Amino acid sequence: MSPRKQSQALDQRIDRYRPVIEFLSKRRQFSIQEVKQHFGPRAAKWVTQSVNELVQQGWVHSKEDGSGIYSWVGSPEDFSVDQWLDQKSQGDRVKSSPKAERPRERLLTYGVESLGVSELIAILIRSGRPGESAVLAGKKIARQYEHRLQSLANAGRGELKSISHAVADAAYCQIMAGIELGRRINEQNRQVLPKRISSSAEAIEYCRRHFRRLAMDRRQEEFHIITLDTKNNIIDTHRITVGTLDASLVHPREVFRPAIKDAAASIILVHNHPSGDASPSPQDFSVTQRLDSAGQMLGIEVLDHIVLGKSCAVSIRES
Repeated sequence: MSPRKQSQALDQRIDRYRPVIEFLSKRRQFSIQEVKQHFGPRAAKWVTQSVNELVQQGWVHSKEDGSGIYSWVGSPEDFSVDQWLDQKSQGDRVKSSPKAERPRERLLTYGVESLGVSELIAILIRSGRPGESAVLAGKKIARQYEHRLQSLANAGRGELKSISHAVADAAYCQIMAGIELGRRINEQNRQVLPKRISSSAEAIEYCRRHFRRLAMDRRQEEFHIITLDTKNNIIDTHRITVGTLDASLVHPREVFRPAIKDAAASIILVHNHPSGDASPSPQDFSVTQRLDSAGQMLGIEVLDHIVLGKSCAVSIRES
């Protein structure tokens, strides 16, 4: 079936839902049998599906007395027919979209690195709910946590479900399990990282591994430092600034404050190029020279400045 015919078929499907949903939204209580009698046998399928989907989504519930009567959770005035149908339409369109556009198929074809945050969340959600696909749910959650992704790890069930009703208990558990697994893998990676840096080659290798996400995912430049002791053992890493690298942002005071706190003998400067090209710019050299001079005054040596790109890293000392 051509994309145009698929779209037309989906529109016809939504049109069949509309009269049933509008009828239900005007009644505080109803039974499936009552609604089927109103619309006739030809609409029986759409009546049953509509009521079941509203129950699954938490809009209505059946009475526990076995009477077969359903009532709205809260007021039916809070329910928007147009919004419900629009979400239903979007969810069905995802199911009929080309496989190459679906997150799981894209992961298998192009690799996990090619996926955006919303697609990764959609895969963790796995399957949507009637009226809202996993893809749409992933987009909503990614938009909500766009500038605070680290906060997603601490989100509660109610918080995520308020963003998308597709995040039921199973989907919430999958998201949290995925985050925790990533944390543990990252922790193990940190444990096997070298603890001593004695050359530019070792500095590059350490930065490529430790700051991998900085190189691959960040859309803005970030400036970090690595603090080292007198034997070039790594003490810690610190993020200094986020934004375009220039002398006004990367001030010696901000750079050397954590180094002094760590009682560091030397530091390594690190920043990323969101463009993916690790070639140092004139501004990169200028900042390095300024911080090198400040470090000499403080007695804290600037050993190197590593520029991270998506596929490689460059040492300014060796450039």
